[in-house]
Amino acid sequence: MEFRIDSGVLTDAVAWAARVLPARSPMPVLGGLLLEARDGRLRVSGLDHEASARVEVEADTDVEGRALVLGRRLLDICKVLPRSRTELAVEGARLSVGSGGARFGLSLLPLDDYPAPPELPEVRGLVDGDAFAAAVGQVAVAAGRDDSLPVLTGIRLALDGTTMTLAATDRYRYAVRTLEWEPGADARDEPADVVVPARRLTEIARSLVNTGPATLALDGGSVGFESGGLRTTTRLLDGRLPRHDKLFALGDHALAVTDRVPLTEAVKRVAVVAEGDSPVRLTFTPTSIHLQAGYEDDVASQHLPATLTGPDTLTVAFNPGYLLDALTTLDTSKVHFHLLGPGQRALLTDGAVGPDASHRHLLMSVKPLV
Repeated sequence: MEFRIDSGVLTDAVAWAARVLPARSPMPVLGGLLLEARDGRLRVSGLDHEASARVEVEADTDVEGRALVLGRRLLDICKVLPRSRTELAVEGARLSVGSGGARFGLSLLPLDDYPAPPELPEVRGLVDGDAFAAAVGQVAVAAGRDDSLPVLTGIRLALDGTTMTLAATDRYRYAVRTLEWEPGADARDEPADVVVPARRLTEIARSLVNTGPATLALDGGSVGFESGGLRTTTRLLDGRLPRHDKLFALGDHALAVTDRVPLTEAVKRVAVVAEGDSPVRLTFTPTSIHLQAGYEDDVASQHLPATLTGPDTLTVAFNPGYLLDALTTLDTSKVHFHLLGPGQRALLTDGAVGPDASHRHLLMSVKPLV
């Protein structure tokens, strides 16, 4: 195998594939990246027991062939290569890498021991890469971090007709985002409801930015995406997230509306005196919102314009980190608080409530201390 490629293109391709490599594995070959050069293309593939990644880029192929090398070592080399045309060639039992006068040699791993990469699951349709990445980012903040409850570390991906629903919860908050997608003819009447690891799906979504439409593939055990020469698969999590329908049905409630960006900055400002998870208190009146954090002598406060429909005044309190996550993932100028009262559920939306709201973020308020 022998080919030439721009060092920047090589680095990006290797970094993309290496992201799925396991930190530790009883099978050393799983730490390898498979390089395949043929027909003016370079394919770089990596996998572990949970996920796979493959990328194809243009390269000047002199001798076709395959080589398996330690992926993280190759990535380390790529990061320090001079930015110029890079030559790679198999020389005996090693891969030679040369660029701008610098040369490296990497031992080859046995190809016969390398597992066959998983096939792409059944293709279901297309989703816009930019819209999908934005939606995943909006719900991923609510995914759990506790590996003792694996299903809560995932993002629900549900398909129903032309609507895709993404949702995540860590039991203290619940984010839901809907978007349009284009199902294939065979998948239009086949609903799906699965849970994908949040960390994996976030990485995948970020890579789909500026790639145009992405192919979505799904079966009972894995999900896959393909776009712009990138292909990746990841295993699904067992179980289901708690249903959000009843949680989001608030019934009779108060509605407060204020400008999102000024409120976000105000929460950041007053939260500097909030120790640990001590809450930020929000007192709504028909014309304003009063923010306050801290106790005794260490306090901070700020007033902002707002409207309140319902009671004459209403005070709620939130974990400042959770509140900021919700505010920063909304992408509208106004934020609507649908409030039941202190210590109860509060729904933040982009305007509408119910099925008309494409992005909804549920928080549990805490009873503010006097």
